[in-house]
Amino acid sequence: MSPALDAFCALYRRLGPDGLAGLRQVYADEVHFCDPAHDLHGLETLVGYFEGLFTHVSQCRFDIEQVMEQEGEAFVRWRMHFVHPRLNGGREVVVPGVSHLRFDRRIHYHRDYFDLGALLYERLPVLGAVIRRLKGRLAS
Repeated sequence: MSPALDAFCALYRRLGPDGLAGLRQVYADEVHFCDPAHDLHGLETLVGYFEGLFTHVSQCRFDIEQVMEQEGEAFVRWRMHFVHPRLNGGREVVVPGVSHLRFDRRIHYHRDYFDLGALLYERLPVLGAVIRRLKGRLAS
């Protein structure tokens, strides 16, 4: 595994409010980060996003399940475990996902793929019940 990818996996395995300084060592200054809810440009913007995230999440960890790398590009399959006091009654939420990364010495492109409904919408008290009902109708 390349040093940049190894550093990325190590960072996410221990990611938390006390480990955010590692973001500056893993990501390039011009990083482009996007997921189903965000499209961020620049390292300082990304650090600010994570700082805001960890002011609301009481626990968060990533289990890295698979890494596929080829010539400065990688896909990392993971499972995120987190606890947010306003979601899922304050109980742990587990969301699987995949990160697409491009890098040389540091990560300069990071795109996450995951089910935003499973992460957020289905966990909200009123909206979650509506979405679960709709998904049930689609499955029948």
